[in-house]
Amino acid sequence: MQPLKHTRAGVLDITWLNAGPADGPPVFLMHGFPYDIHTYAEVAPMLADAGCRVIVPYLRGFGPTRFLSDDTPRSGEQAALGADLLALMDALKIERAVLAGYDWGGRAACVVAALWPERCAGLVSFNSYNIQNIARAMEPDTPANEHSLWYQYYFHSERGRAGLSKDRRALIRLLWKLWSPTWAFDDATFERSAAAFDNTDFVDVVIQSYRHRFDLAPGDPAYAEIERRLATQPAITVPTITFDGADDGVRPPAPAAAHAHRFTGPRSHRVVPGVGHNMPQEVPRVFADAVLELVLRR
Repeated sequence: MQPLKHTRAGVLDITWLNAGPADGPPVFLMHGFPYDIHTYAEVAPMLADAGCRVIVPYLRGFGPTRFLSDDTPRSGEQAALGADLLALMDALKIERAVLAGYDWGGRAACVVAALWPERCAGLVSFNSYNIQNIARAMEPDTPANEHSLWYQYYFHSERGRAGLSKDRRALIRLLWKLWSPTWAFDDATFERSAAAFDNTDFVDVVIQSYRHRFDLAPGDPAYAEIERRLATQPAITVPTITFDGADDGVRPPAPAAAHAHRFTGPRSHRVVPGVGHNMPQEVPRVFADAVLELVLRR
């Protein structure tokens, strides 16, 4: 991998991977929970070789990314993730870019695409419309879907916080297996990413995220206005490619029509056979090609 860079952006000192020519069309690749920038270890070089400027940041609470102040709430709410991405774009003086991601990172990309569409040249979003509808969070899903969310309910309790603190590697490795049952990752692949979970703020950010999305924990007041705007479930107007993994252990594939009203711009939805929740690492070529579709359209 290329040497990592550090940039002060918003409330963070963000550590990020830079690849490709400085004057290439910019692309931000956003990782999810519980993963890290190595998700894009193969995608980033593919895009760089195609002439893109590729930026892959560690999210708040992951890896070497750090909060600038001890007084900043360790929030993992969706508004904070979107604000971090926007702040990094501003700090790097990137006016417009293709945004791509999944899970937490896909949510950050969706937030920016929905609220600041002028900054987004195109969106690649795994699991489609990834903005949380917190007002409806307590409405039960099907029993099968509820079963797959056990880890979220676990984190609602102090027992869950203690469990994550006590043995985060074992818990996260279990999630990797459950969420991507057909992905045969090895010990070295897991350990390469596991170091990112040793961040001193990791547990606090994760617990706040999974409580806030169920309206069980307050958000950071600094992001209240963004959360208010997200509560309206704003449409995404930019050119978008959405994916679901046919074997995703978190969310089963949804028909394109299920989220169609959330996308008012050009959108293509695709279900990828044999893929679980960590699509960019499981099928990097497919993910990279989707990003390049939007880069060329741009």
